[in-house]
This record gives sequence, C-alpha cells and structure tokens, in this order.
Amino acid sequence: MAKQKTVYFCSQCGHESSKWMGQCPACKQWNTFTEEKVTETKKGGAKSLKTSASPMNISEVTVENEERIPTGIHELDRVLGGGIVKGSLSLVGGDPGIGKSTLLLQVCRNLANSKRKVLYISGEESMHQIKMRAERIGTFEEEMLLYCETDLDAITNAILKTKPEFAVIDSIQTMYSEDLSSAAGSVSQVREVTAAMMKVAKENNIAVFIVGHVTKEGVVAGPRTLEHMVDTVLYFEGEREAAYRILRGVKNRFGSTNEIGVFEMCNNGLVEVENPSKTMLNGRPLDASGSVVVCSMEGTRPILIEIQALVSPTSFQMPRRTAVGIDYNRVNLLMAVLEKRVGLQLGGCDAYVNLAGGMKLGEPAIDLGIIMAIASSYKNRPILEDTIIFGEVGLVGEVRAVSGGEARIKEAQKLGFKRCILPQANVDQIKVQTDMRLVGVSNVMEALDLI
Repeated sequence: MAKQKTVYFCSQCGHESSKWMGQCPACKQWNTFTEEKVTETKKGGAKSLKTSASPMNISEVTVENEERIPTGIHELDRVLGGGIVKGSLSLVGGDPGIGKSTLLLQVCRNLANSKRKVLYISGEESMHQIKMRAERIGTFEEEMLLYCETDLDAITNAILKTKPEFAVIDSIQTMYSEDLSSAAGSVSQVREVTAAMMKVAKENNIAVFIVGHVTKEGVVAGPRTLEHMVDTVLYFEGEREAAYRILRGVKNRFGSTNEIGVFEMCNNGLVEVENPSKTMLNGRPLDASGSVVVCSMEGTRPILIEIQALVSPTSFQMPRRTAVGIDYNRVNLLMAVLEKRVGLQLGGCDAYVNLAGGMKLGEPAIDLGIIMAIASSYKNRPILEDTIIFGEVGLVGEVRAVSGGEARIKEAQKLGFKRCILPQANVDQIKVQTDMRLVGVSNVMEALDLI
C-alpha cells in the first residue's frame, strides 16, 4: 500500500516544505503555504523529452521556420506573434466573465471552419451549455469535437485518440490526476496536469491552450511555476462592466512580449478593435483643463490614449489621491516632483488621475503626460487639443528620452495631431520627415511653460 505524507506548498512559487512556515524562503511571501496530502507512488512531473543522446554543437543544430496556424482573429494573431505555433502550450488567464472561454471558442470555430481538427475539453460546463454559447457567437460550418471531463488520464487518452491540431483545456484548475491525493486546483495538481499537457503537446505536435483562473491580485491561481512551464502567457485585462477588453502577452517564446490586442464585448462574442487609438479617443472633451493625450508603446504597437486629471482644494484633513489605470505610487511620485521642482502647492489639494477607456498602462513614457494633466487642472488652463505628449520624468525633474519616438509620431500624425511635446533628446534622434511641430523639452519647467 502506498504511503501518504503531508507536504506544504507555497501557492505563489510552488516551493515544497515538510512543515508549515509563515514566510516562504524562496519567494519571501507571507502566509502562502497550503497543506496537501501526497501519495508516494511516483514522483510528480512529466518525463523529460530526450532530443539527443549527447550534447551537440550549436552549428550542427538545424532550425526550421515554425509553421503558424492563423486563428482568424487578427488581434490575437498579433499578440501570439503571427499565429499559433504547433506543439506549443499557451496559458490564458483573466477574471471570471471577462471573455476567456468566449475567445477560445471563437478560435475553435474559425479553425474548425478552415478544415482543421479541433478538440474542446471542458471541466466546468456541460456539452449543452457549450453548444448554447457556440450558437451565440456564430455558425459552425464544420464539426468540432467536445469532451467534458476532469480526469487527466481520460483527457490524455482522448487527445491521443483523436489527434487534433488544436486543443483547449477549460480550465486547468478543474483537472486532476488520480496519482495525487490532493484536491483539484491544488498546487501539486495544477503542476502535474500542466506538465502532462506539456508532454502531450510537444510529443504529438498539438497546439494546446489552457484556461487559468486568477486570484484577486490578478495572477493565475496556483504556483507561479505554471507560467514558467508554458510557452505563452496571455492575460485578459479590463473591468467586466467595461466594453473593451485588453489581451496582453506577458510571455511569448515565439514572439515579442507585452503585445496587446483590443476587443469589444458584444452580444455575438468578442469583436476586434482594429484601430484602438481612434476608438479610445472617441468622445474626448475639447478645450477642457486636465485632459492630455499621450502615446504609449505596447510591445511594437503605439497606442494613443487620454489621461484625465482633476485637482481641487481638499475638504478633508488629509488630501485624497486616486489613480485609475495608472500606478498609484507613480502618480504620487510625479506630484512630489511638481511640488519640489516646480513649486506647485499640491499638498492641500485632492488629486484624481484617470486613464480613459478602461486600459492599464505602466510605461514610463506617460510620465510627462501625467505631469502636464495635473498641472493643467491645477492652473485651470487647457492644453491645445491637437497636442500629443510623451516622455519619462526623473526625480530631479529632467525629461528623459524614450524608445520608439518615430513610431509614436507616425501614429499621432495619422490621427491628425499637429504638435508633439517630447524629450529634447528624442528630437535629435528623429529622422523621419513629419509635418508635426516637434517641441523638445529638457525638464519639467520647460514643459509647464507651454501650458
């Protein structure tokens, strides 16, 4: 009879310990250890794939262009780097109801209609429920295989028997292996199932997508090692109440990272937003103080978006600070720069900074835009509506150069902007011919003189 023992796993990094500890020694997180019963029958994890009997010289390794499968959804293909790579394992994470299953079902429909064999495995919905959702998003001209199961061995056998080109696992937290005594969704189960799916994908040249639920912190539930195991990690961003959804590539072994795809949730599923910049700027107020258009590079794509700021005298003992779509600490830092280097008395004012459209941006290039929006609202002086701003701001108040200056200017000119406020260092690097008026600034004081 196999022995059972109690093991403690860190839910963040997957670190294993024989006893409970308050702080994980690996990732230094507190109160992340969970107790699990494991059976000592065999060691978990899939067997390593042997590609060669002995080490090879890099010059002897032949490289072939990987075949990519177009999904029929241009925004998704952009995030993936040109399409789905055969034999790859991809993870799609996001909040409940944000559209993960809907997007993958649309991909299944497009692939099935293009005469490709598709297998959709669900551990959360019945076949009847999947059929109802499929009818809402469009017509399936060709057949698609459905399979409702949570047992890992049964799922593996189904994949090996049907030999599809594309398979979806919805979701990884519902799948379990009978070799482990822990419950489905536990650290050991998620790790074991993912390792098994990785082995199936690589050995049979099948593209597998797995759906992962996220925690309240916005990361995939289970060990962070899950993200390290897969080839591609995609995250859905956006509020459930908002119309727009952002699909961001956090990790991609076959393309650039941090690429984004923009979708709109409609009655018939997710619809692509081909020109996000134009869409995000629709309805922008004109001749209003505190409104600034910035340009952020998301992967290789320039995105124009509006930053709104509202600064008003506080009626509270402690001023309120609110940031939506932008890092809260970054906004506080930039306000401190305005107080120290420019002399704006913001200590007695409430400040609210909002990124329009429901997006989240963290690129330092939007720093100058945040500074200008706050100063514009404080002085109650609007910035010209045909002006776009980008640049990184340091603690001394200097405006530093950012990458992709030419791409940002081209995108702004395409949408009709006439003036660009940018770092002086970027002006000297611009080689492309443009009709836009480029205004270079070296520090925050020079930038605020333009308001």
